[in-house]
Amino acid sequence: MRGADLLVQTLSRAGVTRIFSLSGNQIMPIYDACFDAGIEIIHTRHEAAAVFMAEAYAQLTGTVGVAMVTAGAGAANALGPLFTCSESETPVLLLTGDSPIGQDGWGAFQELDQVPMTAPVTKLSFRPKRATDFGIDTVRALRTAMSGRSGPVHMALPFDLVEADASGGVVPAAPTREPMPLSASDARAIAQAVAKSQRPLILCGPAMSETRNPGQLAALESALGAPTIAMESPRGLKDPALGNVAKALGQTDLIVVLGKRIDFTLGFGGNNGVDPACKWMVIQANATERDRAHRNLGIRLNACFAADPRDSIDVLAGSGQGGHDAWRREVANLVAARGFSAENNVPSGKITPAQLCAAVQRQIGKAERSIVICDGGEFGQWAQAATHADHRVINGISGAIGGGLCYGLGAKCAMPDATVFALMGDGTVGFHFAEFETAARVGKPYIVVIGNDERWNAEHQIQLRDYGPDRLIGCDLSDARYDEAAKGLGAHGEFVTDLADLDAALDRAVQSGKPACVNVQIEGLPAPSGTAH
Repeated sequence: MRGADLLVQTLSRAGVTRIFSLSGNQIMPIYDACFDAGIEIIHTRHEAAAVFMAEAYAQLTGTVGVAMVTAGAGAANALGPLFTCSESETPVLLLTGDSPIGQDGWGAFQELDQVPMTAPVTKLSFRPKRATDFGIDTVRALRTAMSGRSGPVHMALPFDLVEADASGGVVPAAPTREPMPLSASDARAIAQAVAKSQRPLILCGPAMSETRNPGQLAALESALGAPTIAMESPRGLKDPALGNVAKALGQTDLIVVLGKRIDFTLGFGGNNGVDPACKWMVIQANATERDRAHRNLGIRLNACFAADPRDSIDVLAGSGQGGHDAWRREVANLVAARGFSAENNVPSGKITPAQLCAAVQRQIGKAERSIVICDGGEFGQWAQAATHADHRVINGISGAIGGGLCYGLGAKCAMPDATVFALMGDGTVGFHFAEFETAARVGKPYIVVIGNDERWNAEHQIQLRDYGPDRLIGCDLSDARYDEAAKGLGAHGEFVTDLADLDAALDRAVQSGKPACVNVQIEGLPAPSGTAH
């Protein structure tokens, strides 16, 4: 048994059935081992795409997503999405090839000290030293990814160990997440503080989203009697999907934080927009994040608990006393508030982002099971604010853009029976456009909807606001026919310039049975805004 076989058998025993990967010399033995183990390889066109796909797959399946790339430049190409996984708190295992450990310092092919490169954006990054340890090392990595504040981990696999005899190694039992629940007494203390407050608010981190914890946040809100809001966007209190949530924050007298980092998305916990007398209680599994809460909140932090919110929902709910019905309705209305309408037209006569999103929403309404993917950028904010589905994956707190097309494929792999809509701008679709070919090749149909305003509109809006209309530079894009290019890669293509044609084009895309690119010319409007803007 080779090191590669021990690694793959351990993954298989842990329930891994699919790996997102771009091939390369140093990982060929692992490919060979996957053949025998029956693990499917989704072979991508870029290393970063493999990690993005694994991120979406993990969020939708509740498992650890696995990506695998080769050494050197391959590992370096995967670095950016690791940051995205870290910020979105998504458990992903990145396996990278590596030069032989026996040739360290010789100048081997693609020799690169990968561990310090990935360490800042992972929970754990290491290079195994013995082939016989591949089993226990892999289980350690999977357990670390899942436990506490979940996130990505990295194993750099030396080529000589991948090929070495690992007959003395063992295939460990499948790892489980290490629980960190609140104690019953701490849960009662939090529930009592909520009951005594007038306008309590519960803010949750991205790992607590509805997609990853279906129905649990609503149940917790009802039990505790406090509005419960998951925050996933880098725009924080300015997230268009949360409407006028900033107004609710300005009125609250108690904020209970479940795994939400006290960072820029909350104004670092400052008094701007929050009553200085407001009390804070934080539940956080990660020691660094607990320290950050103490530093940013100071004396306003009434209590900080070392616990995993995911393991604490039941005990919190069991201690809840309900109530605050009028306040909960008020906050729900604030979050649902939208300052735009699909009924409004623009002087140019072009399709508006709201109209495009409304048409997509009509398609979502027809689907038995739906997933919406929202990339970043200005159109991404429109999509987040104006669409909703059974499940949602967004670009996340990192603010990275360009992963949406990859998220769509990962989502379709996670839930093959779901209708998947991936919404993105003409800027973001260019990052990984070649993955249309991947989707067509592996037979994963989903619908990519491009809100095409022929510019990098987020930056255009910044320039327009901060420097004026006479100082716009570097943000224009062309009238490229992305739909035709997608056809050339094996996808279905639609080009829409008239609102009257939009629904039929989306119908054809859904019914095509192929990956589809619906390229829609829109007016480049700024993202919708609430009271925080």
